[in-house]
Amino acid sequence: MNPAKVVRAEVKQLTDLPNIGKACAADLRLLGIDKPEQLLGRNPYEMYQMLNRLTGKTHDPCMLDVFISITRFMAGDNPQPWWNYTDERKNTLAAN
Repeated sequence: MNPAKVVRAEVKQLTDLPNIGKACAADLRLLGIDKPEQLLGRNPYEMYQMLNRLTGKTHDPCMLDVFISITRFMAGDNPQPWWNYTDERKNTLAAN
């Protein structure tokens, strides 16, 4: 869902999350995540690595930005477009 349209109190299913449509919801289900609350405490970098392993391919790093956006949202941050996390992802990966 477009982050500008997200209403926290109305987030009931994966596609209610910011930046999540049908395809990303399917990727989350591959990770065993069926409900938004299952994102609480999850590490977005580990989620990305797991998705790559499960699918046998390296996904676009922007998917990691999406995972950061939704884990942060579920932790209480305001909904943000996924690209707001690109610099953070690049800096974090460069530091490792």
